[in-house]
Amino acid sequence: MQNNYETIMIINSNLEEAKIKETIAKFSDLISKNGTVESTEEWGKKRLAYPMKKQSEGYYVLINFSSNPEFIDELSRVYNISDEIIKHIVVKK
Repeated sequence: MQNNYETIMIINSNLEEAKIKETIAKFSDLISKNGTVESTEEWGKKRLAYPMKKQSEGYYVLINFSSNPEFIDELSRVYNISDEIIKHIVVKK
């Protein structure tokens, strides 16, 4: 059974635009291989409330998707080992 989720990832804004787009595509592809991407919203560069990983700005991206619950642990694991990602969250709707 598939559940609906949304994930917000904050990408290092010091990366080149091509690298940011590549990171978004990488996670969209990963999600679509394990579920269905419903929408992707790029919120762009925003100031962080507090510094994270020595960064004061981040590039925010929201992805709405549906997948099996087992995939969420794998998605979080990949977020954690990706140097481009400053912070992430996955929420079940």
